[in-house]
Amino acid sequence: MTARDDRGSRTADAPHAIRNPHSSIRITDVHIHIQPWRQLKPAVMETMRRGKEDRFEFLLALMDDPRMLLRIMDDDGIDRVGMVNYPSPDLMGFTNDTNDFAARYAAADPRRLIPYGGVHPRFAKDPAGEVHRLVELGIRMLKIHPNHQCFPANAYTEGLDALGALYKACEDLGLPVLIHTGTSIFPGARSKWGNPMEMDDVAIDFPDLPLVMAHGGRPLYMTEAFFILRRHRRVWLDLSGIPPKSLLGYFPRIAELERQILWGTDWPSPGVDSMRRNVDDFLDLDLPESVKRAALETNPERLLPTRADSAGVLAGNRTAT
Repeated sequence: MTARDDRGSRTADAPHAIRNPHSSIRITDVHIHIQPWRQLKPAVMETMRRGKEDRFEFLLALMDDPRMLLRIMDDDGIDRVGMVNYPSPDLMGFTNDTNDFAARYAAADPRRLIPYGGVHPRFAKDPAGEVHRLVELGIRMLKIHPNHQCFPANAYTEGLDALGALYKACEDLGLPVLIHTGTSIFPGARSKWGNPMEMDDVAIDFPDLPLVMAHGGRPLYMTEAFFILRRHRRVWLDLSGIPPKSLLGYFPRIAELERQILWGTDWPSPGVDSMRRNVDDFLDLDLPESVKRAALETNPERLLPTRADSAGVLAGNRTAT
């Protein structure tokens, strides 16, 4: 049982791929939030509702109906999405059922809907076994959220052995790990654990583990994020949560990371109204076309190759670098 893809392999273009109406690029948004929102704690739910009161019932319905998401993706010119999920029972309200939720939701269109899941090392009795179960479910990326799970990304160096076992299992299986960096506005979130520097230990101690840095440490830790990305060329940068119009202010040398950047929006999180609007703003930036295509299409395809159906999840394959 493995989640790997042969290095250097290329996946044929999907015959019914959706392309952005303003370009020929087949876009993958690697970071949107399709989660069981009905599990959210009341204070968290209220924060989530803020600023989108007029469409909140629609968003709740979206979390229950993948057909709604697929229609939005069609309208926005988005071919594939990575659906972020992770357990955080004590702070956010998400239980381990979030993994089953992601797998069920993705079954509506396994080529276009890419399920992410998680294992909470402070609660898991068999973290390695739970990682294996994620792969059996079809989960294609594991999410660690230090701010919401209340430990630093390198907590295994200070006694949280379950976290080290989790990373090792993902490394053995080739299952990418997405780590939140930067702040969080939700009640109880520990933003002090959003510093990307803690990924330095993880990249050193698990050299074959595919690592994805979410959000580039925004809005406080961009210098640290850039250092980690330059030092560890196997670490990917997920651009979600960074307003595209601010990207070059945050990362003026972003073009140097052409082979590491992944497009993401964080939609429909606070401040992100539309996947398409963010794409259009990104396409308007003064960046080489090769950088734009790398972020939007070719890099996501290298990390998460397109599969015709969910059966490919358990096929022997290795994540490309």
